[in-house]
Amino acid sequence: MSDIVIQVDNLWKKYRLGVLGTGTLRHDFNRWCHRLLGKPDPYAKVGEAPSAEQGARSTKQGALPAPCSPLSAPGSPLPAPTSAPLAHDEMWALRGVSFEVKQGEILGIIGRNGAGKSTLLKILSRVTAPTSGLVRIKGRIASLLEVGTGFHPELTGRDNIFLNGAILGMTKAEIKKKFDEIVDFSGVEQFIDTPVKRYSSGMYVRLAFAVAAHLEPEILIVDEVLAVGDAQFQRKCLGKMGEVAKGGRTVLFVSHNMTAVQSLCHRSLLLAEGELIADGSVVTVVTRYLREAQGAKEEKQWTDPQTAPGNEIIRIKRVRIMPDGDSDLMTMQTPLCIETEYWVVKVGAATHLTYHLINEQGVTVLTTGCASEIRNTGCYRTSFQIPGNLLNSGGYSLKLLIVVNENQVAYENDGIASFNVVDAAERNHAYMGREPGVVQPPLEWNTPRVASH
Repeated sequence: MSDIVIQVDNLWKKYRLGVLGTGTLRHDFNRWCHRLLGKPDPYAKVGEAPSAEQGARSTKQGALPAPCSPLSAPGSPLPAPTSAPLAHDEMWALRGVSFEVKQGEILGIIGRNGAGKSTLLKILSRVTAPTSGLVRIKGRIASLLEVGTGFHPELTGRDNIFLNGAILGMTKAEIKKKFDEIVDFSGVEQFIDTPVKRYSSGMYVRLAFAVAAHLEPEILIVDEVLAVGDAQFQRKCLGKMGEVAKGGRTVLFVSHNMTAVQSLCHRSLLLAEGELIADGSVVTVVTRYLREAQGAKEEKQWTDPQTAPGNEIIRIKRVRIMPDGDSDLMTMQTPLCIETEYWVVKVGAATHLTYHLINEQGVTVLTTGCASEIRNTGCYRTSFQIPGNLLNSGGYSLKLLIVVNENQVAYENDGIASFNVVDAAERNHAYMGREPGVVQPPLEWNTPRVASH
C-alpha cells in the first residue's frame, strides 16, 4: 500500500480581483456550463467555496494510485497555457504546482508574501477549488489557516470544541474522550464557557490549535499561527506537531520563521509568484530562500565624485556589507565585513570615517572609526569586521560621519547603507522567536555542584 497521502498534479488557480460578477454574458454562460458538468468554477473569487459536486470532482479523496501512476482523470480540466493573456482584473495565484507528501512527513512551505502558500493550503483544505489540476488526498484533514478558523464567535469555547470535532467527522464520544486534554493544552480552562468572541487573539489561536491537533486528523495543516503565540505556547505547539508526526500523521507547516521551519520540518517547498521553484531538504531550500531574499551582500555605490555623499575633502564611492568566510548569508553566527571605498578629492585637514551601527529600534549598537590622517588625493579602501555571535537578528542601518581634526563632524549621513541579520540556527523544541536584547553573544555558563542538598 502506498504511503503517499497527498498528491498534487499541475495545480493552477486564477483569481479575479475586485469584481463581484463575471461582467459578461459569455463568462456567465461559461460558469453555468462548468457547474452543469460538475467542474470547478473558473471565475471563483477569493475564499469562495466550491459546491459539493465541484469539490467531488476537483479534489479526489480516498485511496491513492501507486506512486508511478499518472495523475489524470476523464474530463479533468487542462492546465491553462502560460502564454494565455490575462485580463487586467485577473491573476494566477498558482502556476502548475506539483508535489507529493508521504505519511508522517512534516513538510514546510515557505516563500514571500503573495507567493501562493495560503492559496495552496486553501485548495488542500477544500476552502476553494482549483482552476485546473488535480489533488488527491488520503485521510481526514484538520486546518488552522488563520486565528480561530472554523470557530463561531457567539458559541463558547466548549461548544466550539464539539462543533469542530463534528466538522472533522468525530463522534461525540470521541470528542468527550479528548476534551480535558484539549482544554488543558489550550490553557483557557477558566474561560471555556465564555463566548469565544470575547477571547484575545492569543486565547483564540491556543484553543483552535489544541482542537486541530488533538482530534486526531490524519493530516494537520498549520498556516503561520505561531506568530500569535507567546514563547511557552510556541514550545507546546512545536512539540505537539512533532508528536503528531511521530504518530504517523502528516503536518503541512507554513511559516516565515525559518528557525521553526528548519527545526521542525523534514522537507521544504519554496514558492515564488505561484510557482514551485524548489523542493528538497529543509536546509537546502531555506538557505536558497534566505540567499535570494537577502543577497550575498548589501552594496551602495556612486560613480560621480561630484554628486557622491561626502564633503569637500572626502566623497564616498562604495559601501559594501558582506558575510566573511565561507558563508553566503548574514546570520547571527557569521562575521560581517563592512568595506568602504572613497575618494579624497582635496588635500586638507586630518580626516577620518566613523560608523554608528543602529538597530530597528533606533538604538546605537556600536561605534567605530578609522585612524585620522591627512591623505593625498586618490581612491582609498578601508574595512572593519563585526565578529560573529554578537548581533541579534533583525535589520540594521549604518550612520556615516566624516570627522575633521578628530573632533569636528563635517558630514553626516543617517542611513548610508542597511542590511539584515537572520537567525538560521537549528533548535529542537526551543523558543523559535526573536530573543530580546541588542546583542546576542553566546556566553559561557559554569554550574558546579556545591552541595548534595
